[in-house]
Amino acid sequence: MKFVTVRDFRTSSANIWQTLPEEQEMVITNNGKPIALLTPISDKTLENTLSSIRKAKAINAVKLIQQESIAKGMDKITMDEIDEEIKRIRKGSKK
Repeated sequence: MKFVTVRDFRTSSANIWQTLPEEQEMVITNNGKPIALLTPISDKTLENTLSSIRKAKAINAVKLIQQESIAKGMDKITMDEIDEEIKRIRKGSKK
C-alpha cells in the first residue's frame, strides 16, 4: 500500500490519480499520521464500495466498544444488573 503526504497530494495529484487504479489503495498522511484512504471506484461499484466501507466501520466501532467494556470490567455484568440499570435510567428520565 502506498502512502502519500498531504503535500504530495496537493502538488502531484495528477500523478496520484493516474497510479491509483494500479495501486488500488493509497493512504493520505498528515504529519506522518493516516487521515484518509483513496480507493478507485466507478459508477458501477460506488454503492457496493460505500456499503462495504460502512460495514467495516460499524464492525470496527463494535470491536472498540467491546474492548472498552472489557477494560472497564463491564463484560462481567449479569442480565439482571443490566435490566436494573435500564429501569433506573428510565425511572429517572420520566417527567
